[in-house]
Amino acid sequence: MVQLSELINYTNNMLEIKKFKDYCPNGLQVEGNNEINVLVTGVTACSALLDAAIDREADAILVHHGYFWKNEDMRITGIKRRRLQKLLASNINLIAYHLPLDAHAIYGNNVQLGQILGLTSHGLFGNDNGTDIAMQGELAATMSGEEFAGYINAQLCRPPVHIAGSKKRIKTIGWCTGSAQSYIERAAELGLDAYLSGEISEQTVHIARESGTHYFAAGHHATERYGVKALGNHLSEKFDLEHEFIDIDNPV
Repeated sequence: MVQLSELINYTNNMLEIKKFKDYCPNGLQVEGNNEINVLVTGVTACSALLDAAIDREADAILVHHGYFWKNEDMRITGIKRRRLQKLLASNINLIAYHLPLDAHAIYGNNVQLGQILGLTSHGLFGNDNGTDIAMQGELAATMSGEEFAGYINAQLCRPPVHIAGSKKRIKTIGWCTGSAQSYIERAAELGLDAYLSGEISEQTVHIARESGTHYFAAGHHATERYGVKALGNHLSEKFDLEHEFIDIDNPV
C-alpha cells in the first residue's frame, strides 16, 4: 500500500515530466482513493479498460493515453462524461504519462520495444517539443525487409505494414513508437537502412520509396504496450502493490 501523493511524486520525478512540453497533462488526471493497493495498467483509458479495472477493484489506473488533450473539446459530454462518471463513481485514480513514458531510459516505450525486437541502441534523434525521443541503433543480425517484417510479426503478434524503400538488407534502424512516422525523414538523413513506428500516413510511403529507406508501421497500440507494463511492474515492486496489465486489443 502507498499513499497517492507518494506514488505520484515518485513517478513524476522519475519520469522527469517537467522536461517535456506535452499535448496533455502528465501525472494525476482524475483523483480517487488516497491509498493505493491495486494498480491496473493499460495503453489507453478507454471505457473497456475502466470496466476491467472496476471489476478488479483497482484503486488506480495508469495509462499512456489519458484524457484532456490539447485542442480537444473541453465540455464534459458524451463519451468523456461516461468515462469520467465511471472513474468518479468508483473512486479510482487515473494517472497518465505520455511523452515522458515514451522517452524514459529504462521503462520507456522506445527502450522496451527495442528490447522486444532485440535492437541495440546507439543514441537518440528526432525532436518532439524540444526533446529527442526517437532511438537509433541496429538489428542483432542483418535481415532483408521481408525477413524483418516477419520477425516483427513474430515478436509483436501483429503483422506490420512494410514499405520497401529499396532492396537493400537492413542493419541500421531508427524507431519511435506510436504516431511518429514523420521521423522517417530524419532517419533517412542519418543514412539509416530502416525506420519503424506505429502508424503510417499517405506521404510516408513516398518518403520511404524516394529516400530508399525501409519503413515499418507496426501498430500504434502494439508498439506502446510495453512501457506502461514495465512501469507498472516497477511501481508494484517499489511499493508492494498488486498490479495487473490489461491489454484491450486495438488493431490500429
